[in-house]
Amino acid sequence: MNLSDLFIRRPVMTTLVMLGILIFGAMAYLQLPVSDLPNVDFPTIQVTATLPGASPETMAAAVATPLERQFTTIAGLDSMTSTSALGSTQVTLQFNLSRQLDAAAQDVQSAIAKTASQLPRDMPSPPVYQKVNPADQPIIYIALTSPTLPLYTLDEYGETNMAQRISTISGVAQVQVFGSQKYAVRVQVDPRALAARGIGIDEVSQAIQRQNVNLPTGTLYGANKAFTVEANGQLTEAAEYLPLIVAYRDGSPVRLRELGRVIDSVENDKTAAWYCTSEAMTRGIILAVQRQPGTNTVEIARAVRALLPTFRNELPSSVSLNVLFDRSVSIQDSVSDVKFTLLLTLALVVMVIFLFLRNLSATVIPSLALPFSIVGTFAVMYYLGYNLDNLSLMALTLSVGFVVDDAIVMLENIVRHMEMGEPPLQAALTGSKEIGFTILSMTVSLAAVFIPVLFMPGLIGRIFHEFAVTIGTAILVSGFVSLSLTPMLCSRFLRHATSEQHGWLYQKIEEFFEGSLNLYRASLAWSLRHKWVNLLGLGLVVVLTVVFFRISPFGLFSEEDNSQVFVFTEAAEGISFDSMVEHQKALAAIVQKEPAVEAFFSSAGARGIASSNNGLLFMRLKPRRERGPIQDLILSLRSKLSQVPGMRAYPQVPPSIRIGGSLTKSLYQYTLQGANTDELYRVAPLMEAKIRTLPGFLDVNSDLQIKNPQVELDIQRDKAATLGVTAAQIEDALYNAYGARQISTIYAPNNEYQVILQLLPQYQTDPAALSLLYVRSSSGALVPLNAVANLKATVGPLSVSHLGQLPAVTISFNLKPGVSLGDAVKEVNEAAAGILPPSVTTRFQGTAQAFQAAMSGLAILLIVAVLLIYMVLGILYESFIHPITILSALPFAGLGALATLYAFHTEIGLYAYVGIIMLVGLVKKNGIMMIDFAIEARRQGSRTPEEAILEACVVRFRPIMMTTMAALMGTLPIAMEFGAGAESRRPLGRAVVGGLLLSQMLTLYATPVVYVYLERFQEWLGRSRVQAPAGARDQDPRRLGAAARPQEP
Repeated sequence: MNLSDLFIRRPVMTTLVMLGILIFGAMAYLQLPVSDLPNVDFPTIQVTATLPGASPETMAAAVATPLERQFTTIAGLDSMTSTSALGSTQVTLQFNLSRQLDAAAQDVQSAIAKTASQLPRDMPSPPVYQKVNPADQPIIYIALTSPTLPLYTLDEYGETNMAQRISTISGVAQVQVFGSQKYAVRVQVDPRALAARGIGIDEVSQAIQRQNVNLPTGTLYGANKAFTVEANGQLTEAAEYLPLIVAYRDGSPVRLRELGRVIDSVENDKTAAWYCTSEAMTRGIILAVQRQPGTNTVEIARAVRALLPTFRNELPSSVSLNVLFDRSVSIQDSVSDVKFTLLLTLALVVMVIFLFLRNLSATVIPSLALPFSIVGTFAVMYYLGYNLDNLSLMALTLSVGFVVDDAIVMLENIVRHMEMGEPPLQAALTGSKEIGFTILSMTVSLAAVFIPVLFMPGLIGRIFHEFAVTIGTAILVSGFVSLSLTPMLCSRFLRHATSEQHGWLYQKIEEFFEGSLNLYRASLAWSLRHKWVNLLGLGLVVVLTVVFFRISPFGLFSEEDNSQVFVFTEAAEGISFDSMVEHQKALAAIVQKEPAVEAFFSSAGARGIASSNNGLLFMRLKPRRERGPIQDLILSLRSKLSQVPGMRAYPQVPPSIRIGGSLTKSLYQYTLQGANTDELYRVAPLMEAKIRTLPGFLDVNSDLQIKNPQVELDIQRDKAATLGVTAAQIEDALYNAYGARQISTIYAPNNEYQVILQLLPQYQTDPAALSLLYVRSSSGALVPLNAVANLKATVGPLSVSHLGQLPAVTISFNLKPGVSLGDAVKEVNEAAAGILPPSVTTRFQGTAQAFQAAMSGLAILLIVAVLLIYMVLGILYESFIHPITILSALPFAGLGALATLYAFHTEIGLYAYVGIIMLVGLVKKNGIMMIDFAIEARRQGSRTPEEAILEACVVRFRPIMMTTMAALMGTLPIAMEFGAGAESRRPLGRAVVGGLLLSQMLTLYATPVVYVYLERFQEWLGRSRVQAPAGARDQDPRRLGAAARPQEP
């Protein structure tokens, strides 16, 4: 059966089929969304609950624990972490990849509703959830500044007008506000004035709640008209609260202005943000847009940017709007770089083909397999819902080097028949019939090597699933083109030329090829006479491969230069907000002087679960051509920022893939967990201190903060009961005085604002002021707080963390340049074994956890890939022996890949491992070329194994070199690539280039020797009859003699 017969005899049909591939592929390309990586995020939901003024321990026990108990009943929940800080709890739920995010969100909402009755009644609002991974980096930062407007007015424009409209964009999870200054009315009372008038702070709260109302007032129906009844029960500004009557004493009203002051202020006056350039540092509002898991960054950023002209037109002229950072820009730059690499690779491979063939028509015919294979793959990508991202484009770039091989083999066989005197049409029919099944087998066997990649587990497997399918599709499409378009074009356009028609350049190049072939023939003959040398070399290669594998560093992803830097800052526990601001400004002043930084923002103070002693710096760097490597900047910043006393700075480059749901000050996390909190808090600092002493570790820190200064009130319950005071009344008075309690709400047309009750600022700085506070007893009398409680200075936690439902402490760390993640994981585990008791369990989180999971499965996947190729070859040759001969090149490829990675100080990460798996499919093609001819040569004549393999290697030397050069040119641009995201792609390119170079140089000698020994072994077993693949039996053994040359000189 001739698979190509129909396409050769019907050129119009073949042309239209190819035209259809081009049209559908081009249409698909134009509609493919652009992204940095495949959209395979874990479904993640963040639940947030607030209770202003509540301690971290209260939030953990009263809010986090009830929610966690209910969340554990949700199906498909992979991990659950929670952090409770002052007045806030955040629970992060991460589900397995099989769960739909929207369905999980419904289950979360149901669980929150079931927990409502167990939560504190004073919570201003029920817990809310958002479909967002808090560890994900925002995709776009927008800064609002103004030299004249109050910050709460600026916040109104940003948080109310802009953030709400941005939140309606499909795919936006939330808009974080750094430096939020949302308007609020603050009622600040003087405890001395209250005591002098015999008024309790609870009366102030009740009076405001009674006087600031917004209730329905009904409708008045007249004989002819209906009237809506309105009343001015709501107070909207601070000045309107001053005349309020709180109580009557001695028949006279006591107004609020007599008890303190009421000011127009903000909800959170313990947070601030600045937009900074090299010239100025301006207080402002920073909007950070976060996407939902699984959505497209570029599309969301484009939609946000489309709103910016409208925002600018609506803002007052005194307000400046600046896009501080847009993640989509670096993504598009990275994708553009890969597109350029793809075009460069196409040009290099075509150049290699022309160099060997030196004929325009013969070069064009196999080269057409390249665009058709790539464009046809775009159509499949669109159908499967893939993106035009770094991985899919890298798969296409890598495929360029070997999708042309099948077309070359087809061309070569047709040329041989033309040289035998057959006309082009008959040569195409005969040649395609002989070689068709072989091309089909080579295509399927090469595509099959990527099947194990589809079985990589977890998130990593889902990411590379798209890579494997894309490159496999390109290979299959190229096989189809080689069986259809290539023979048809050969039958119409290929002509045989005589040696006299070639020019001097052709002759010179041919002389070089012939000289190389003669040198190879002589050296191979010597090698076959001294087979023991090759066996010794093969053994040495195996040993060196094992050695390099053991000494090579292992990692997950390479650090990318994406022109952005985070610096997490931390001050001593208990630092005041004013002092924190000054320390943060000192750090920002250092960053301002860095020439590589184009713009940045600085944030300080409590925000959500961020403690009051935490800060953040986010920098947008200048383009790469205008600065040095980002690693040098990190080292410089770490040194300079450490000089600010009282502050710790942890700079890091945000990873391209953020794995896990926890955002820590350093990249890698190691979590300790135990039911006994006292023991956990005792050993966690010991473990942190031990990791800090390990060589190669930087920025070691933990989320355990248990030395926050506290004032502990020991309630004298018997005395309190005698005076008619309950513990609830005491805590209620404290909440009113120091908890920034939201006692009332102001409703505006497009927002709502809080009325906050507290003591005057001068009474919030000294614990001794607690003695001025009075508590109303059940009889109505005011009882001084120090009469029913003793005050004691102590320390307590600044935050409380849970993993699952148990207390947890997370230690995070960075690594010094040149230190691999694999070595770090090993050292941490060894340290833990000598310090931690059995009751404390440990686990890596995030990237380190993914590394452990990936490394445990990658070795198995590599073995599966080799076994799969062995089975395909065994079926193809109907032999258990010949596949071993063909695969004997693998140790050389492995050594070449490992040695190259080691020489360039490159970790064996996921990209490098995929490159090594690719080598399994690439290097076996050359073995097939040699062994296939040798088998047929022995079948057709009485040659010895030595004679057969010598002839096979000589005849196939040129096509082997040609396909090898094409594969190298297809991979070399990736190995040497520069530009956005190149750091991740280089390991794969280096592994393939190194493996191909060494394997092709050495297997030209080693594989023939292995063949001879295994043939002798097979004869000894009595199975000397050699089986060849179907389709090869009728071929002339000289069919390979054309050596990929359409004409003979």
